[in-house]
Amino acid sequence: MSLLLPEWLRRSSKLLAGALLLGACDSTPRERQAAARDGLSQLDTAVHATVGGLRRVGRAASRLDSFNRARKAQPMLASQQLAADKYLLGPYQGKLGTLTAFSIPDAYAQLLRQTRATRRQWSARDWDYAADTYRRLNAELARVHPDLPVKDELRIRAWQAEFKTLQANRSMKTLRALTAPAPAARR
Repeated sequence: MSLLLPEWLRRSSKLLAGALLLGACDSTPRERQAAARDGLSQLDTAVHATVGGLRRVGRAASRLDSFNRARKAQPMLASQQLAADKYLLGPYQGKLGTLTAFSIPDAYAQLLRQTRATRRQWSARDWDYAADTYRRLNAELARVHPDLPVKDELRIRAWQAEFKTLQANRSMKTLRALTAPAPAARR
């Protein structure tokens, strides 16, 4: 779970908890005042780090949003989509209108195999083409769904969840890269 919370947020919550526990200690009023000042100073530092982190995340999200809007404004090329379909669907490329309830699980398996194999090298635009292939395969699934055996439907749902997870992981990786603090200059 620590991957979800940035370090500065975990640190500031620990400091806040420590500051709240100061009232329960057995000490003199001056010691408590000094401890409170120290705790508040640390909390103030944590608040400044948190605000800086939130600003950095906000700017990164804004940059990512602008980048995504500009990318999606560019039309996808039919030749690139055909190449993506050929790679992702293999023998099922060009057969999306003719898949049956018995052949569609194999098409999903092929799509996921290829996605797993090369997703780390894909650009955001490559993901756009893969997502379009996935969307069209889902439309084909809707067509054959009434005849689909339950065991195949469960496998396909798992593959769909995996594809969306891989796609979301790419988005998170991009956002993390944009929100990473600049490395300190070496002297």
